[in-house]
Amino acid sequence: MSDTKLIQEIQQEFVKEWIPDVKTWMEVIVHQKIKEWNKERIQKFKWLVIHTKWSTPLTQVITVRAIASWVWIEKIFPLNCPTVDTIEIVRQFKVRRKNIGFIRKLRWKAARLKEVKNTVTK
Repeated sequence: MSDTKLIQEIQQEFVKEWIPDVKTWMEVIVHQKIKEWNKERIQKFKWLVIHTKWSTPLTQVITVRAIASWVWIEKIFPLNCPTVDTIEIVRQFKVRRKNIGFIRKLRWKAARLKEVKNTVTK
């Protein structure tokens, strides 16, 4: 048995089956488990996905961006991380690139993206 097949078999038991097909141009709500002292709660974050990256199903990573109190925040979520509870796709935008990192330089009206209607199934 080759090394890559062996690695895939070992990784398969750790891969989450419910992960949706998240693309760069989507706006998502990520439900993340947050542990504070002896309590655990779920926090929802609404973000725009600006970059996706993975080489194997276990290494799926998305970079997301949102605004909070007039400050832009970027966060990287490994999708198979135990703290990521669920991911909801809210809406999609029309974009021609895989990495829309150029949106970091744009402000206000220039940073708007055109929404694609009736493509998200709930």
